[in-house]
Amino acid sequence: MESQETLLHVRQITKRYRMREKAFVALKNVDFNVVDHEFLALVGPSGCGKSTLLRLITGLEKPSSGEIVYRGELVRGVNPKTTVVFQTFALFPWLTVQQNVELALEARGIPKKIRTLRSVELLDMVGLDGFETAFPRELSGGMRQKVGFARALAVEPELLCLDEPFSTLDILSAETLRSELHELWVSKRLPIRAIILVTHNIEEAAMLADRIVVMDKEPGRVIADIPIELSFPRSRKSPDFLAAVDRVYATLAGHTQQRQAAPTEPGAQGRAKMLPIISIDVLIGLMQRMGDAPEVGADIYRLATELNIPADEMLHLTEAAELLGLAEIRQGDIVLTPLGDTFAEASMLVKKEIFSRRVRRLPMFKWLWDMFSQTEHKKLEWEDIRMALEEDLPPDEAQKQLDAAVEWGRYAELLSYDDNTGVIFLEKFNAAL
Repeated sequence: MESQETLLHVRQITKRYRMREKAFVALKNVDFNVVDHEFLALVGPSGCGKSTLLRLITGLEKPSSGEIVYRGELVRGVNPKTTVVFQTFALFPWLTVQQNVELALEARGIPKKIRTLRSVELLDMVGLDGFETAFPRELSGGMRQKVGFARALAVEPELLCLDEPFSTLDILSAETLRSELHELWVSKRLPIRAIILVTHNIEEAAMLADRIVVMDKEPGRVIADIPIELSFPRSRKSPDFLAAVDRVYATLAGHTQQRQAAPTEPGAQGRAKMLPIISIDVLIGLMQRMGDAPEVGADIYRLATELNIPADEMLHLTEAAELLGLAEIRQGDIVLTPLGDTFAEASMLVKKEIFSRRVRRLPMFKWLWDMFSQTEHKKLEWEDIRMALEEDLPPDEAQKQLDAAVEWGRYAELLSYDDNTGVIFLEKFNAAL
């Protein structure tokens, strides 16, 4: 680092949201700093509050408690020294590429002549020279995101915040844009002092960042601060790089087991019964792949890379495997339990029976049984269950959890769902869980 001057200090930030009569804790006691000339990455599972944290840092939202301090000054309102690039392009389709970039300058009262010169210069910097008069519909996804970068840089921020800017791109476009951003950063051609990148891609974080702050959810909090002390350019095949990625995976995987929240914590009952959002087919495939392997366990990072499974999805899969008693996580490795070995080798019908027996023990399905037991015909309206879940969970999370419960229940042959009537009911031969 050229300087250890602290640009940003996030001090014990807690963020709560109130939905109806319930409060949800998105972030709790988050504390870290960003120094001058630092590229920091925030990684963690979905729902850990990474994007919320960026909105707090830029002043788009206010914390419930704690402080955001920039260059020694408390941030009140929008911080003009920061800007955000989101995962969606958010371009105005009726404006040309240059006009989209100039719009950010016009909002700050920059004269037309200066706006034109700066926008052309920035478009050239991000490799879009010659596309000034093109409209967004004429560009590829990667090129549209470059326009987003140019627009963010137009206001000359000191701190550039990136909210999963490569996640909606295809693999090759993302790799191209990622390498071009890094080239601009290390060559000091960008007019910025630091970068914060939010990403689910652990390899991406290790490839770009000087330091990785690892977060966990329920509530969102920092669980590790890992320096990446590797010189550039970095090779994905180098032992040191693989070790760095593996360390982050191990840190996250060590926190995947479902935890019971304290009874007095807002939303505790809802979180206690939450299911990992996964594809059951992918989980079965993962268990079978591990059952076929000669080794006892598998390194989670290498397994995710081999199977081309995104980091966030792999963590949800490992959580589900642990929850069902099919696997254990040991220092970044996933190891099948004896039940997992049996499951991997079993026929389709036996797999269903094992899955069904394990699912019946989960808090979500015990809670559902309590609801069904209060009805005469063991039937419930979808909307009634969703509204009951919303007593403890935000609406979007309640919807995801109900979708997951129905999928798990259908595979386990515990539940059926009629989409025409919107009714969920217990299978006859499973009338008692």
